[in-house]
Amino acid sequence: MSSNAEWIERHAAPGRIGLCGGGEWINKAIRKAQAPLTDDGHRSPWSHAFLFSERRVDGHWWVLESDLDVVRKQIRLGVQENRAARYHDEAQFPNLAILDFGLDPQQTRQVLSAGLDLLAGLSTYSLRELVGTLFAMHRPSLRSRANLLAQENALYCSAMVQHCYAAAGIEFMPGVSTKNLSPHDIATSKLPHLNQAIVRDLASPACVDWHVAVVNC
Repeated sequence: MSSNAEWIERHAAPGRIGLCGGGEWINKAIRKAQAPLTDDGHRSPWSHAFLFSERRVDGHWWVLESDLDVVRKQIRLGVQENRAARYHDEAQFPNLAILDFGLDPQQTRQVLSAGLDLLAGLSTYSLRELVGTLFAMHRPSLRSRANLLAQENALYCSAMVQHCYAAAGIEFMPGVSTKNLSPHDIATSKLPHLNQAIVRDLASPACVDWHVAVVNC
């Protein structure tokens, strides 16, 4: 099986979506909370979503994401740019997917421009909205409505990705409000896309190890 670093080098491109399933407790909690959205009622493989931006002059792929990052007592809360190398650690991120929705050059510019606008505007990561989304997962009638705990200038990870793709006219789950959209929703979107995924930490006891490319139509 390929390493995460090899997978990113092989499949990353500007505007493509990254999904990961982390092994830390908060990631496991988010994966478990999405169980109502899965076909078998088990936890989702995915806990976080982000956008691939570009390969910079430093030779690294960079990503745009809304995240809570705590490093050496410093906290970054919100939309930020990071090297994709942060997802190279297979122990910390056993599940990794790269989704290609077939963006044309104009759509790619629209998606990434929307992400950079959020970065420049210092959009924050909303733990409160995340709680509202988790609540809506257990009450399907609420998913089409505005997030019950919505905040101004705040987006959690998958809501940020949907916000950016909406700039190119793309909705992953029509009928689901942007701020109620989960990483699992993006992974299971019915829109045609190529899903290149490595899953090492199984979501369901019935699953087997897989390392595949899947076209969803």
